[in-house]
Amino acid sequence: MFQSGQTVQSSPRTPLMGKGAAHRASLGFILMSTDLACETDLFAMAPEGVGVHITRLRTDDYTTNETLARHIDHMAEAASRLQPDMNPEVIAYCCTSGSIVCREENVFREIRKGAPQTQPMTIVTGVMDALREVGAKRIVVGTPYLDDINTAEAEYLLAAGFDILDIQGLRLETGLEFGRVEPSYWKEFALEIDQPEADAIFLSCSGIRALEVVDEIEQAAGKPVITSNQALMWSCLRRAGITDQLQGFGQIFQHPGHALTPTL
Repeated sequence: MFQSGQTVQSSPRTPLMGKGAAHRASLGFILMSTDLACETDLFAMAPEGVGVHITRLRTDDYTTNETLARHIDHMAEAASRLQPDMNPEVIAYCCTSGSIVCREENVFREIRKGAPQTQPMTIVTGVMDALREVGAKRIVVGTPYLDDINTAEAEYLLAAGFDILDIQGLRLETGLEFGRVEPSYWKEFALEIDQPEADAIFLSCSGIRALEVVDEIEQAAGKPVITSNQALMWSCLRRAGITDQLQGFGQIFQHPGHALTPTL
């Protein structure tokens, strides 16, 4: 029995050491402080042996092009805090509209500053990887955003070679509102905006709960459905050499990853 004033002396032991919980790969993710959905989605999709490491950017809970542009100011510092001793294979910025407003190349540069050993990523990079992987050129897009953000997103995707048959937003203003929209509504919304000519449906935003109904939407629409978090995780896993064919998160996870965009 330990008594006050004594000195603890542990017996010599040789612990059984393994490769750790993240013995296959480590992935780092930079989330907004207002995001209610992305963290849950990432852990749900993580295969056994893949580590998910999270940090957050303090962000305004009012989502406009101006507030999104400020994310870049703290990107390098956030990347530097993501388990540097683990050397994550990939570190990704988890904001779709922010990736567009800040631009991929600028995010890549800042992540490299903070974590030069890793491969930098953004959600919009993963989205375009996934759309190309499933052969989608003509798409419809559903978002929670205000229309100035929708316009910027449509222009960005158009410049990347996609035909935007329609893009519709819910005109919500805050990240907390984004995360409170029920998954059943995302299914209803996706099927409402779908068009017969569309190769795929894209539901944009890391902070929405669309992953939970992606299989249901695909079955009803008869075509691929890409969500921001799903596409990000699929692309990050493939970049880290993890080719598991996950079930329950859309048909993209049956694809090996031949269409990945180089980011280095």
